[in-house]
Amino acid sequence: MPDFDLLVLNGVVVTATEIGNFDVAVRDGKIARLVPRGELGELEVKRAARVVDAEGGWVMPGGVDAHVHLAEPALFGKGRSADDYETGTRSAIAGGTTTVITFAPQWKSEPSLLSSLSLTHARASNNCYSDYAFHLICSNAGPVAISEFAALREAGISSLKIYMTYEALQLGDSEILDVLYEARKHKIVTMIHAENGAMIDWTIKKLEEKKLFDPKYHVNSHPPIAEVEATYRAISLSDFLDVPILIVHVSSPAAVMHIRDAQKRGLPVYAETCPQYLFLTRKDLDKPGFEGAKCVCSPPPREGEEDHEAIWKGLEDGTFTVLSSDHCPFLYDDTKIGKKAVISEEFPNGHFKYIPNGCPGVETRLSLALLANRLSLPRFVEVTSTNPAKLYGLYPRKGALVPGESDADLTIWYPDGMNEFQLTNDMLHHNVDYTPYEGKTMTQWPRYTILRGEVVWAKDEGGVVGKKGYGQFLKRNDSSLAGSRNPAEWNVENF
Repeated sequence: MPDFDLLVLNGVVVTATEIGNFDVAVRDGKIARLVPRGELGELEVKRAARVVDAEGGWVMPGGVDAHVHLAEPALFGKGRSADDYETGTRSAIAGGTTTVITFAPQWKSEPSLLSSLSLTHARASNNCYSDYAFHLICSNAGPVAISEFAALREAGISSLKIYMTYEALQLGDSEILDVLYEARKHKIVTMIHAENGAMIDWTIKKLEEKKLFDPKYHVNSHPPIAEVEATYRAISLSDFLDVPILIVHVSSPAAVMHIRDAQKRGLPVYAETCPQYLFLTRKDLDKPGFEGAKCVCSPPPREGEEDHEAIWKGLEDGTFTVLSSDHCPFLYDDTKIGKKAVISEEFPNGHFKYIPNGCPGVETRLSLALLANRLSLPRFVEVTSTNPAKLYGLYPRKGALVPGESDADLTIWYPDGMNEFQLTNDMLHHNVDYTPYEGKTMTQWPRYTILRGEVVWAKDEGGVVGKKGYGQFLKRNDSSLAGSRNPAEWNVENF
């Protein structure tokens, strides 16, 4: 019988706290030992069921992407997710991500969150290549939904997402307070899409009055001030109730400043950004005809280098807790459920307000961030794996390499990088007919992805070698990042 199921030898192990030359031993899907390179006995190596030689490449905890949309129905407009749980998680492991947290969306007309959870379980069960968990999208914060928060915790759900925009999803401030109040009781992290919906709707009307419909006007319709105002308001509501929140997909430098100021005041305010706010600009939406629709997402990419620099600085200095993909995939050429569903005789270049919002990115997230060479390697691991695991109640099972506690989830990179290559969509494993990063020069890609001790991606040995259905649902615990400053029950008499 082998001593270990897998040995990863000759690697440079990188975690959120250290870099070192270690060999990794795996038994029963867990990290069994981290041993200084070369100190495993010859017999132990010979008796291992499998040995992977990292050849001096980085060995990191598997990526945790905590913002992924899969198999979602058309909640508003005509768009429907191009990726289901099979194709989306296949794409994830090919990009070095071993855990995704996706969304279980609640319809406005549906009072229950638990029924939405049940439907999402049915879509994911036995279909995943990676491990997975769910955030609940709460769009109807009525008494039924609020009463179910305790049951959600029992079901392994420790996070919700709410929206301050989009008519089909938007909550008013009093409803947001209801959600945050109950979330505080049950130690649920609330994610907030922070844009001022009324301001966006008013701006859309003004653009329509001028008959400005092309994809590029999506940027005009979501002005930075809409994000900035809503971010400050979300922080204020969080401060009032002393409850942790995460502002998702932050794009605006001014919003970053509000978040940084809140953190300096000791508030439990966390923030997420995404590659589209590091590599894309509004020019990517200003393309001939309908082409710019490929990069329509909300908030939209901003002006240029100064905006990118502010986001990078936020990642470097700790203002941003996580770097997620916000993988929100739509087919471009599909005229029924894709981006081109909005093209008509009346709108030959489409109408920006109806274009399905979102870009694919679960497979490219890690390689793009490494390519920029802006983050130290431990900080890269922190924002792409360790922090999302901590924030959403998965640490140290995920996001770490702690012997006896962590799942053996590993991403192994090529030593000294790769020869330059041009990224093309046909290299990717999603079910989308484009990538916003087509033609980008790349120098790294995961060589191996290992999930619970099983090699599921081997770039030079067949690509995707994992099996659909191997991915497991993850029940989550409390966040291990700072929560409410005062553990006592919130009391209105204190004001």
